[in-house]
Amino acid sequence: MADIFDEDLFLKGLEQRKGTLGAEYVEKNLAAADDFTRPFQEAMTAWCWGFGWGDDVIDAKTRSMMNLSMIGALGKMHEWELHCKGAINNGVTKEEIRAIIHVIGIYCGVPQALECFRAARKVLDAE
Repeated sequence: MADIFDEDLFLKGLEQRKGTLGAEYVEKNLAAADDFTRPFQEAMTAWCWGFGWGDDVIDAKTRSMMNLSMIGALGKMHEWELHCKGAINNGVTKEEIRAIIHVIGIYCGVPQALECFRAARKVLDAE
């Protein structure tokens, strides 16, 4: 199989990922990767964070707000909590988080909004 690793895109993504999720979290996550999971971690960092977050077309705050909406719709609460912390790092306010959860409740249902409020409360209480 050809080597498709793009180091420049990875490094760009690594910088963005650390800026949003925190360097400590990202470094711990990457250090825990092994031969089985490392290729995915590298590809996800390059693709999601380097390519997906790597341009200036949409600012980081807006991307974080979009992420909370989409991840909330998917019901992936561990990721939602992580990205809630990242959203705060990117300037999303408590009031904006609440408004995002309201939209999730309208389009995805009250039970999912309640899950988001529970996750948000954990994040906001830790601030």
